Amino acid sequence: MTKVKVAGFGVSLDGFSAGTEQSLEHPLGVRGEEIFQWFFPTQTFRQMIGKEGGETGPDDQFAQRAMAGFGAFILGRNMFGPIRGEWPDDQWKGWWGDNPPYHAPTFVLTHHPRPSIEMLGGTTFHFVSEGIEVALQRARDAAGGKDIKIGGGVETVRQYIQAGHVDEIHLAVAPVALGQGEPLFSGLDLRALGYRTVEHVPTERATHIVLAK
Repeated sequence: MTKVKVAGFGVSLDGFSAGTEQSLEHPLGVRGEEIFQWFFPTQTFRQMIGKEGGETGPDDQFAQRAMAGFGAFILGRNMFGPIRGEWPDDQWKGWWGDNPPYHAPTFVLTHHPRPSIEMLGGTTFHFVSEGIEVALQRARDAAGGKDIKIGGGVETVRQYIQAGHVDEIHLAVAPVALGQGEPLFSGLDLRALGYRTVEHVPTERATHIVLAK
C-alpha cells in the first residue's frame, strides 16, 4: 500500500527547517545549509551531484532512505526555485540542472500554471495549481503503488501533516540553533495528530527521529 512520507527533513534545535531570505545564493535560506551538515558528506548526496566517495554509516543510510524507492514526489514552489508570482518564461527548470535527483514524476504546487517539463533521468515536473489534494491524488495515480515523498518546503510539509495525509515523518535534528527562519512545528500538535516515535538514532551530526501513526 502506498504511504505518504516526509524523509530526510532537517530541523534545527529551535524548530526551523529553512533559513530566511531564500535566493539563488541561498537556496535553503540564510544559514539554512547548517541543518543539512549531516547530509552533504554522505555518499548518497555526493552521488546525487555526480561526485565519488562520501561517508557511509547511519547518516548515509537515512539519506538513502530519504531518496530511494519513491514513485512520486510533491514539492512546494520554493523547492523548485526562487521565482515568485507569474512565470516570466520557461527558462527556470529547477535547482538541480538537467538531471534532477528525483527520477520519478514530481508535482510542484503553484498558483500559476505552467506546462510540464520532462528532464533527464526519469524526472518530469508537473505544475499543480488546484491545491494539495489534487496534487496528492495525481501523485498516487503516478506512483505505481510505490510510496510518495512530500519533499518540502516547510509550508508544504506542514499543510500535508495538518491535513492528516502523512504516514511517516523522518526528521534529522541538527545540533544548531538558527535563531530565525521557517518554523516547522508552529501550529502542529503531532501527538494529537497521532504520531509516535518509532525510531531514534543519534549520530555525530544529527539525531534521526522517525515518527509514524
